[in-house]
Amino acid sequence: MEDKIKDTVKQVLTEYLEKNGHRKTPERYAILDTIYSIKGHFNIETLYQQMAEKERFRVSRATLYNTIILLIDAGLVIKHQFGNTSQYERSYNNETHHHMICTSCGKVSEFEDESLKQAVSDSKLKGFQVSHYSLYVYGLCSKCISKRKKKK
Repeated sequence: MEDKIKDTVKQVLTEYLEKNGHRKTPERYAILDTIYSIKGHFNIETLYQQMAEKERFRVSRATLYNTIILLIDAGLVIKHQFGNTSQYERSYNNETHHHMICTSCGKVSEFEDESLKQAVSDSKLKGFQVSHYSLYVYGLCSKCISKRKKKK
């Protein structure tokens, strides 16, 4: 299943690059492959380290940033802005999920809620066709709540 997804996203990237007159470089495909090996969110630094360690593939951070922009435009990666940090996740074949962000420590957790999904799909948004959505819930995680209680 995972290999089938990787083959599909490579094809999507190839079509996007050809359509937009971009070069098909091995770096771009290696970055895509690494991203689709990561479960959940990542930032550029995490991606950079994974490329260096696991893939044994040296790419500059500038190349990563530029490729991420291409992959967002191609619909293969989603960018999230959690507070003052940018995180990314793969978008192809990714189940709709929601995010809880701790306003104290910055921890991001994912959760799924069928009633929320149903509420969004039941919403009639006039003159608008929904393709996907993100829901961010801000508050305090259990660790930060415990820390605050101990301080009091």
